[in-house]
Amino acid sequence: MPEGGNPAQIAAVERVGLPVYRERVDAFSEFPGSLRRLGALAGTGAAADKAAHALEVELAALTRRYAGARPVTVLLQIWDRPVYTVGGMHLISDSLRLCGARNVFGDLKEAAPVVDVEAVIARNPDMIIAAAPPGAAAAWLAEWKPFGTLKAVRAGGLVAFEDERLTGLGPSALAATQALCELIDARRVTP
Repeated sequence: MPEGGNPAQIAAVERVGLPVYRERVDAFSEFPGSLRRLGALAGTGAAADKAAHALEVELAALTRRYAGARPVTVLLQIWDRPVYTVGGMHLISDSLRLCGARNVFGDLKEAAPVVDVEAVIARNPDMIIAAAPPGAAAAWLAEWKPFGTLKAVRAGGLVAFEDERLTGLGPSALAATQALCELIDARRVTP
């Protein structure tokens, strides 16, 4: 990912003459091609093709499973003070889309924008999902409980999600997305 990684470490690797492979993946549908390109560069094309195909199969199954789900709006919180979420170009926004959910801050171009409580209240999500480090989600969600005007608070849509694979942003994020979809589906309320 061009903006990912430690720039000083990348520069050090380049200074010693080692090639650096950069790739940006914004949607799960881009992972299989990315794996195949990396496999070709590494001389492990057969293994990469096998892994890419497995991802395609998993992605197709997940897409089918939630294609007809009732849409819900979600604030996916990735930090608490200040409140950080994900913008529309972030891979986690694609996770939400796969789950039949809409990122309430999906219109923002920043990868991880800071949002204030007033903005969250104005967008009034059906769910607030705290994608927190292990052990932190309950405290993050408790901060939302005083805002009883929020649909997420009124409808029991405060959801803890502490699977770190989701924010790791690699192919294992698809397995975390499956778990996220199950949580969302369990809390999906009928109109």
